[in-house]
Amino acid sequence: MTITQPDLSVFETLESEVRSYCRGWPAVFDRAQGSRMYDEDGHEYLDFFAGAGSLNYGHNNAVLKRALIDYLERDGVTHGLDMSTTAKRRFLETLQNLVLRPRDLPYKVMFPGPTGTNAVESALKLARKVKGREAIVSFTNAFHGMSLGSLAVTGNAFKRAGAGIPLVHGTPMPFDNYFDGQVPDFLWFERLLEDQGSGLNKPAAVIVETVQGEGGINVARPAWLRALAELCERQDMLLIVDDIQMGCGRTGAFFSFEEAGITPDIVTVSKSISGYGLPMSLCLFKPELDIWEPGEHNGTFRGNNPAFVTATAALEMYWTDGSAMEKQTRARGEQVEQAMIAITEENLADVKEYRGRGLVWGLEFHDKDRAGRVAQRAFELGLLVETSGPESEVVKLLPALTITPDELDEGLRTLARAVRETAPTTA
Repeated sequence: MTITQPDLSVFETLESEVRSYCRGWPAVFDRAQGSRMYDEDGHEYLDFFAGAGSLNYGHNNAVLKRALIDYLERDGVTHGLDMSTTAKRRFLETLQNLVLRPRDLPYKVMFPGPTGTNAVESALKLARKVKGREAIVSFTNAFHGMSLGSLAVTGNAFKRAGAGIPLVHGTPMPFDNYFDGQVPDFLWFERLLEDQGSGLNKPAAVIVETVQGEGGINVARPAWLRALAELCERQDMLLIVDDIQMGCGRTGAFFSFEEAGITPDIVTVSKSISGYGLPMSLCLFKPELDIWEPGEHNGTFRGNNPAFVTATAALEMYWTDGSAMEKQTRARGEQVEQAMIAITEENLADVKEYRGRGLVWGLEFHDKDRAGRVAQRAFELGLLVETSGPESEVVKLLPALTITPDELDEGLRTLARAVRETAPTTA
């Protein structure tokens, strides 16, 4: 594919240097539909990024778009803070009937603000309020958001440094397989909890991702998650599962923790909960934890009614039959895994590992710089993929759950070509 040099002058002169994704994808995107994006010159790109997981049902999904247009055309409420609206009522009823009740989940629903980090901040605040303690335990290579509380439980040194002040009251523990299976699970964590001389303040809660997306597609085993839940119960700590990127069907089931058979005390949800890329987040928690005073946590844009409309449409379209979407995602995941096996066999010298669940996969290289070169070459070939991991050493695949088998195969062939055409750096 021949790409003409786009006019990026206004972005380069006016927009802040903080911009990032656009540097790896130097195009000016104009429209998108399903799993494809198009730049203003008409070049087509297959999207294995899906808005960083906020577009699980693809770009401009026809069913969701129709619901949104109909709502706007009848002058439905767009901004509602936490006022009661017909759109919010319908979303809550649909969430309860299609998601919470079928899974026997007792959660209360809080609308903390429009973004994932808003949900995490509210979860941390609530855990501290309930337990009367300040400390929160997180895990190595975790990512929970870019505001100060979320950064305090995030592992990435580069992102943490951006805070500009000390990040306190967060303590990291080893994520699953951090020591390559050489150390029993939670040995260090439990020893610190039981040793009065350890210096670890009694934590209010533990926050965990079942699959660390930004951390490098690190997949926690169900047994490890169950052991963590049991540890939290024994030690009187709340368990918070951050399902912002891995929820809404990304790993197969609607919630990523379902496979482990656990019921977290608090769950954060965002990204694809609106289904359409509209800002929306939820903090779900057990009823006995609902000790908030009215207005104790609020936000101007927590009542994004157009997001309630598309969220409801997404649940009704894809989760009325609770198993159909899950089965489809697992089948697509098996298709990706077979491609990962083939790429690994072809590049045994430099592929360190592939790993994933459902439709989130990572391909890690021994040559840490190669992932970036693969992503760059993939873009030149018409495929959007990003990198993840503490040194951007993992190629991250995050296609829409609605991608067709043919589109998935096309993208995987392009990825294999990009790997083939980016030789490892010689020592």
